[in-house]
Amino acid sequence: MALTTYLRAWSVITWLLLVSCARAFYIPGYSVISYRDDEPIPLLVNKIFSDNTQLQYAYFDLPFVCPPTGQKHAGSPFGSGHSISLNLGEILRGDRIMTSDFELVMGKDVECQALCTREVDRKGVKWGRELIKDGYVAEWIVDNLPAATSFVTVDRSRKYYATGFKLGYQDFSPADGKPRFFIHNHFTIVIRWRKAPGRAGEEGRKVIVGFEVYPKSIGLNDRDESSCPKDVHGDHAGLELYIAPNTSRLEEKYPGSSYIPEEDDEVDDGAKMQIPYTYSVYFREEDKVEWSNRWDLYFTDQADSSMTHWLAIINSLIISGVLGVTVLVIWGRTVQGDVKGRGDGALEDGKKTRSKKSKVGEKKSGEGLLEQSGAGDQDADLSSDDEVEDVTGWKLLHGDVFRVPAYSGLLAPLVGSGMQLLFVAAGLLILSCMGILNPSFRGGFVSVGMGLFVFAGLFSGYFSARLYKTFGGQHWRKNTIITASLFPGLTFCLIFILNLFVWAQASSTALPFGTLVGLIALWLLIQVPLVYVGSWYGYVRAAAWEHPTKTNSIPRQIPPQPWYLRGFHGPLLTGLVPFAVLFIELLFVFKNLWQDKSGYYYVFGFLSVVSTILIVTVSEVTIIATYSQLCSENYHWWWQSFLTGGSSAFWIFAYCIWYYLFKLHITGFVSSLLFFSYSFLACVVYGLLTGTVGFLTAYAFVRRIYSAIKID
Repeated sequence: MALTTYLRAWSVITWLLLVSCARAFYIPGYSVISYRDDEPIPLLVNKIFSDNTQLQYAYFDLPFVCPPTGQKHAGSPFGSGHSISLNLGEILRGDRIMTSDFELVMGKDVECQALCTREVDRKGVKWGRELIKDGYVAEWIVDNLPAATSFVTVDRSRKYYATGFKLGYQDFSPADGKPRFFIHNHFTIVIRWRKAPGRAGEEGRKVIVGFEVYPKSIGLNDRDESSCPKDVHGDHAGLELYIAPNTSRLEEKYPGSSYIPEEDDEVDDGAKMQIPYTYSVYFREEDKVEWSNRWDLYFTDQADSSMTHWLAIINSLIISGVLGVTVLVIWGRTVQGDVKGRGDGALEDGKKTRSKKSKVGEKKSGEGLLEQSGAGDQDADLSSDDEVEDVTGWKLLHGDVFRVPAYSGLLAPLVGSGMQLLFVAAGLLILSCMGILNPSFRGGFVSVGMGLFVFAGLFSGYFSARLYKTFGGQHWRKNTIITASLFPGLTFCLIFILNLFVWAQASSTALPFGTLVGLIALWLLIQVPLVYVGSWYGYVRAAAWEHPTKTNSIPRQIPPQPWYLRGFHGPLLTGLVPFAVLFIELLFVFKNLWQDKSGYYYVFGFLSVVSTILIVTVSEVTIIATYSQLCSENYHWWWQSFLTGGSSAFWIFAYCIWYYLFKLHITGFVSSLLFFSYSFLACVVYGLLTGTVGFLTAYAFVRRIYSAIKID
C-alpha cells in the first residue's frame, strides 16, 4: 500500500513535469479592444517605483511633473486626474491609476506636442534628484499594457521589454566629479498595432500589441517658442535638476560660520526652475506579434532561465527520491515486516511459536534461558538487534504515543490556519497554471488570494475544531475565536503598524483608511462566520479521530535523548533538506520580488512542480524524524512534527537576511523595515503551511503503524 501511494505521488510529479514543459499559457484579457482610425486612445498614469526601495509614489503626487488640468480627453466622460476604480489587489500593491492629458489618436502621428511647463522649487528639485538617484521608473498604461522600455539581446536576435521608463539619469561633472541629475522631459511614445482578429479586422479595426516610451532630457536652449525641441530626433544637452544657491540667504542663516553649505532646502527664497514637458506619438504596424501573446516580451526570464529551472527540478527529485527510499525502508521494517513476521500464537510447522513478548518474560523469570549461549541455539536470537528493537523501541510507546500534547489549545488553531493557507496556495498555483491569473489581470493574484483565504475559513475551522475535539477539548467556541483571529490578527496588526511608517513617507504603498476598514469587514463579517460554521461542523457533527491504542493513565518516563532530538537542534537540521529543494527556485522568486520589479514572474509551471516536490519532501523528512524520535522512546512527537515540517522557514528567513546584505541595495530605514517585515510574514505563512503538512503526515504515519500491528 505504501509503495502504491508513493508511486502515485511520483506519477503526479511526472505529470506536472510534462505540464511545465508546455509553453507558458495565459488568458491575456476577457475581450479584445479594437480601435478605428482617428479613434482616441486613453493614456493612464499610475505610479513610480524602484528596485532599490520598497516605497512607491503616485505619479501625479510628484511636484515636478505636469499636474492634471481636469480637461476631458480621448472621449472619456471624466477629466484628467480622475481616479480609475481599482480592485483590492491593485490597491494593496500600491497602484494609483488616473487619467492624463496625453492625447493619442489611432493612426495619427504627432511630431511634437507641448504638455505643460512646470515650475519647481528647491524642495521639489531635491526630491527629484533623490528619486533619480534611487533609480525610480514611471509606469503608464495604454490598453492595459504598461509602458515599456525596449531592449535587444546582445546578438540582436530577440527583443524584450522592461516595464516603465526612468524619470531621469545621473551623470558626473567633468570639472569636479560631483554628481549631476537630469530630468526626462520629452517622451517619444510608440504604439505598435496590427489588424484586429476576426470580423473586426475585416471592418478595418486595429488592436494594440505594444506600448513603448523613449524618454529624453532636453534643455531649455534646444527648444523653440512653442517649447518643442528644435530637432526631436537629434542630440540635445540635458536639462539638469539644479537651482543655483542663494549665497546671501545662506550667509544670513549661518552668520559668522566658517562653513556655509552650497545648498539648503530650508532656505525659502522663492527660487524656482522651469521644466517644459513635450511628447511625440508614432504608430507602427507590427505583424510578428499576435494580440494573444503581446505580453510575451515582458517575460524576459522564461527562455533564458529554463535550463536553470530544470536543474532545480532534477536536484529536487534526487533529494526527494533518496528520502523516499528511506521512507520505504522504514515502512517495510514497521508495518509490512511486522505483519508478516509477528508472533501472535500462530502454529508454524506443527510447533507453537511464542510471542517475543512472552520470550522476554521467560528471560526475566530466570528459566535458564540466559545461560544458553550456543551459536546454534534457537533462543539465542532473542539478543539480536531486531529483537531488542522490538521490545525497547517504538512499540513500547503504544500506551503513550497518543497522549494529548502540551499546549494542544494552540496546536489545533495553528494546524487549522495551515490548512487554510494550503488551500490558498494550491488554488493560486492551479489558477496561475491555467492562465486565469496573469499579468493582464492587474492585482488579480492578490485579490483572488484574498478571496480564497476568506473562503478557506471553512477548512480552517473544520480541521482546527476536529483536532481540538480529538485532543479532548471542551470549549470549542473559544478554539474558534483563537483560530479565526490568530493568523489574520497577526497579519493585520503588522500591516497596520507598517502602514503608519509608510503614511509618514506619503507613499502610495500606504493603504487608504477605507481599504483598512474593508479588510476588517472581510475579516470580522465574512471570515469569522465561515470559521464558526466550519468549527461547528468539525466539532458537533463530525466525530473525533479515533486512535488504535489506548493511553495509559501514568505517563511513561522518557530516557535521555540524543543531542539531535533535544530542543530545536533536530528541527533546524531537518529543515535544511526542504530548503535545499526550494533554494534554486527561490533565486528567481526573490529576484522578481526585490531586484527586478519591472519584470513579471510567470514560470508557474516550474513553481508548481517544485512546490509539489517540496510537499513530498517535507512529508518524507517528517516521517523519518518522527520514526527516529519514537525509536528513542520519546512520545512528544506532536509539536516536534509540526516544527520539523515548518523548520525550513527559519533557513528561508536567514537567506532573506543574506540576500538583503549582499544582493540588494535598499536604502532608507522604512524600506528596510518593509523588507524584513514582509519577509517575516512570508516565512510565517510558509512555516504554517509546511508545518501543517508535516504534522498531518506524521499523524497519519503514527496511526497507521500502531494500527497495523497487534500489541499484546
